[in-house]
Amino acid sequence: MKTVLFLFGVCAALFAQSPDSREAAVDALMAKYSRDDAPGAAVMAIRGGKVLYRRGYGLAEVEAHVAVTPSTNFRLASVTKQFTAMAIMMLAERGKLSLESPLTRFFPDYPAYGKPITVRHLLNHTSGLKDYEDLIPAGQTAQVKDLDVLGLLQQQTSGYFAPGSDWRYSNTGYAHLAMIVEKASGMTFAAFLKKNIFGPLHMSGTVAFEEGISTVRNRAYGYSARGDQFERTDQSVTSAVLGDGGIYSSVDDLFKWDQALYTTKLVSADTREQAFLPVVLSSGQQTHYGFGWEIGEWHGLRTLRHGGSTVGFRTHILRVPDREFTVIVLINRTQAKPEEIADRIVEIYLP
Repeated sequence: MKTVLFLFGVCAALFAQSPDSREAAVDALMAKYSRDDAPGAAVMAIRGGKVLYRRGYGLAEVEAHVAVTPSTNFRLASVTKQFTAMAIMMLAERGKLSLESPLTRFFPDYPAYGKPITVRHLLNHTSGLKDYEDLIPAGQTAQVKDLDVLGLLQQQTSGYFAPGSDWRYSNTGYAHLAMIVEKASGMTFAAFLKKNIFGPLHMSGTVAFEEGISTVRNRAYGYSARGDQFERTDQSVTSAVLGDGGIYSSVDDLFKWDQALYTTKLVSADTREQAFLPVVLSSGQQTHYGFGWEIGEWHGLRTLRHGGSTVGFRTHILRVPDREFTVIVLINRTQAKPEEIADRIVEIYLP
């Protein structure tokens, strides 16, 4: 009897490792997004440069009944930050700026409290700059842009803390970084990304979206649940800020981005690795953040990840570089936890 049970266990374990069973496990995990009358999701799992799982669920546009596919472009929200950081690193490597350059090099009329802030502080969220979202006047309906964020902060007289002394997640810092890209390159932020990142990597559907200037092909629109129905909630007053969250992309294009991060196509290996090193505060305390990436651990393996959250969208990318494994989850509804989905998919494929 023990022998029979042992053999049954071995067979079950082998079945659990099969590609078909893994795909079925992910499909089950994503079942709530596969409705034909509701916003959905796109998911990809990658290992060793090979796509293991690639699927779209539900609808990109509920009203027109347009299905999500792997080429559907979702608003990335804060997953955008890794692209903003890469743009800065590219300019630093080209000698257009230094990571130690002060904020006032680019904005000479910045108030005195901004003088000690460097580009590095902006990249790793140790600038202490106030959250611009809290500074937008109550009742404002016109969308703010990166330049407006700069104006809001120039009206302040202090930050939350001395630069480098503490860590606080800052959308403000990344809006400033987009403006610094423009100052250092002489190009608009969107144009710089297209010419230097999206174009070279053949990310043909990816765009830093500007209303009235660019378009998003194969676009997913954002929704929020209202009882049993979904209401379109695609834009908010902060949705036009580019540096902290304005890129649209698909799992197909993000595959190309992920693979480029193993190479020197964009920057040298030494420059690239700076993004994956946790910042150390002036007190000596180490944080969990690099340049646009959260650094963590999974069963002793380093993880690099970042999530995005904005009205109508939830996104996540999780990399386990030592296994060359990545999960990308893009969802066009507010009530979702893509980071939990990504964690489960890692468990499915890397048991």
